[in-house]
Amino acid sequence: MTAARGPGSCRILVVDDEDSARRSLAEIVRLEGFQVDTAEDGNQAIGLFLQHHIANSSYDLIILDLKMPGTDGLDVLHFITHTIPNPTDIRRPTVILLTAHGSLESAIEALRCGAHDYLLKPASPDQIIRSIFRALELGGQQKQQAEVSIGLQASHVSPDKPSYTILGDGIYFYPIRRELTLKEPEGEDRVVRLTPTEAKLLIVFLENQSQVLSHRKLVGLVQGYDIKAWEAAEVLRPLISRLRRKLAQFPGGKDWIINIRGTGYLFEHHAE
Repeated sequence: MTAARGPGSCRILVVDDEDSARRSLAEIVRLEGFQVDTAEDGNQAIGLFLQHHIANSSYDLIILDLKMPGTDGLDVLHFITHTIPNPTDIRRPTVILLTAHGSLESAIEALRCGAHDYLLKPASPDQIIRSIFRALELGGQQKQQAEVSIGLQASHVSPDKPSYTILGDGIYFYPIRRELTLKEPEGEDRVVRLTPTEAKLLIVFLENQSQVLSHRKLVGLVQGYDIKAWEAAEVLRPLISRLRRKLAQFPGGKDWIINIRGTGYLFEHHAE
């Protein structure tokens, strides 16, 4: 199901016995460019963990539902920590527990057993993604964080196109470098780096400028996945928010992405 691990990529296992919750969570994570596997119960999660561990291609992170019938999230966490007892072992995946059945006792037990974080359902996509990035940084994988999102597809940067797009007076977007640059007449240029997913989203907006793009269509164009409209709206929200914050650092940039309530987004900029 998951493509072979490439340079700078990151593999995540999502474990939840509720089908809709598992699929929604997987899409939230996948939209950020992570490679994602899913398991519907604790036994399947242990099987996948062992399979990748033996093949020397361990998961970087596992998101576990705490309360599952049979082998639950804590059981899986115990198995992982007993199999790889050294917390600094690079083969040991970081674990985030996610549950609707929160209690102080279970949170303390999860953290004591080696979980990085403990989130209560319904956690927002932004909360989930922030927890993932914090976990990877804490696990010594900061280098991967910059590369885990999907790379720019060749179809988006063809040889016969310019290597940059002018977004405004002195504002340039360099898709290959994933940089927004404001050319300053005096002093150093202002440069803002985009993640691969943010860069691809901006490319899609530029290729469809002044067109209303539905949430579902945007996810399809950026990631190539077809999901329900409400799921697409949820997984896009934190990505749009981060791109907006970066665009807002440039003159006029805060107004380029327009929210079409209940439908999607419209991108408009006026280069001089």
